[in-house]
Amino acid sequence: MGLLSQQSYAQKKTATKSNSAAKKNLTDKQLLDLVQKQTFQYFWDGAEPNSGLARERIHVDGNYPENDQSVVTTGGGGFGVMAILAGIHRGYITRTLGRERFERIVTFLEKADRFHGAWPHWLHGETGKVKPFGRKDNGGDLVESSFLIQGLLCVRQYFKDGNTAEKALAGRIDKLWREIDWSWYRNGGKNVLYWHWSPEYAWEMNFPVEGYNECLIMYILAASSPTHTIPAEVYHEGWARNGAIKGGSTEYGYTLQLNHNGAKQYGGPLFWAHYSYLGLDPRGLKDRYADYWKENTSHTMINYSWCAQNPDKYKGYGPDSWGLTASYSVKGYAAHAPGDKKDLGVISPTAALSSMPYAPKQSMQAMRHWYKDMKDKLWGPYGFYDAFSETDNWYPERYLAIDQGPVVVMMENYRSGLLWKLFMSCPEVQAGLKKLGFQSPHIK
Repeated sequence: MGLLSQQSYAQKKTATKSNSAAKKNLTDKQLLDLVQKQTFQYFWDGAEPNSGLARERIHVDGNYPENDQSVVTTGGGGFGVMAILAGIHRGYITRTLGRERFERIVTFLEKADRFHGAWPHWLHGETGKVKPFGRKDNGGDLVESSFLIQGLLCVRQYFKDGNTAEKALAGRIDKLWREIDWSWYRNGGKNVLYWHWSPEYAWEMNFPVEGYNECLIMYILAASSPTHTIPAEVYHEGWARNGAIKGGSTEYGYTLQLNHNGAKQYGGPLFWAHYSYLGLDPRGLKDRYADYWKENTSHTMINYSWCAQNPDKYKGYGPDSWGLTASYSVKGYAAHAPGDKKDLGVISPTAALSSMPYAPKQSMQAMRHWYKDMKDKLWGPYGFYDAFSETDNWYPERYLAIDQGPVVVMMENYRSGLLWKLFMSCPEVQAGLKKLGFQSPHIK
């Protein structure tokens, strides 16, 4: 448990490569098991040791930004606790070990910097103090906090009827959930939620969150809060822009029902179909604006079709190598997406792997190709590396928490529906969805 040394990374990588020949002819189930388990280790072996939370990034090549190795991410941490639940479910770790890790995480989060109940984007793992994401972004981050609490609510539901220690853990998570003041982030009562607030800069980040993008879960959680809720108008007037969220396009025979922010034709980066839906079950989820299973499936298939047809003629693109989303890029970091010069020739494995529920055949085809034919370049101690470009001969040995987490979680949702069942079992979430006018098979 805890931090792997740099030497351990190298040893693990060498052992992984030495076994490659024996593992090329795996069944689909064996390959799923292997990729899910190895990616899970990012959040187990690779966790920051004091907090127990996911590191923002792990660079197997050892080339880190200054003082960055102990920075933890709240959003990626939320994905990570869901990955740990999947690990318990799959038998990678025991229920007791999982509970003990969650207790460490919750103890850290109880003491860490919060701003009207919301955590910042980044925290120093040793101290719990905020690490600014930007100069004015040094306070509460409601979107990242939503990703975190989505995961923690799954943990609460998993342990709430357990033994004395498990019930105590569930109760502590419930308290953290109740302390988030969603209504504060309306910036003086406006009918929209704001992404950031800082005690030093107040609302100067000035980012009202409108759809459609990855942030649907924030509005649903705000509407579901038992203590600091928002009225339905905040969702309909703010997120849905009084209905202007409707009106996508049809590409490759697949129709988007929603206007994706800044990506009117082909849809945004593919993480928009993942982050909010790690717990929020899109199957049968509908409101007056969209059928979210159809939206996410169309979004995925447009992304796949763009890469398969490869209009920009990038090397290596095809039906067995696809997936454009936000990730490391040849020059820094970029939100890769089809069209509008947003495709930079960079494939991000998380895009296809986390789309397993929406496009299982296409996701499996890419996973098999990358493992069988490109493993020496793409595979490391925590599964597939974050991104690569055959065009630029660029294969960085680096990982990001927000990309590894959805791989484990969405694979588990494809296989068992575990995280969907847990999150959707929250009575507050069911009530919040009803308030906003959603339909779902989970709503009782």
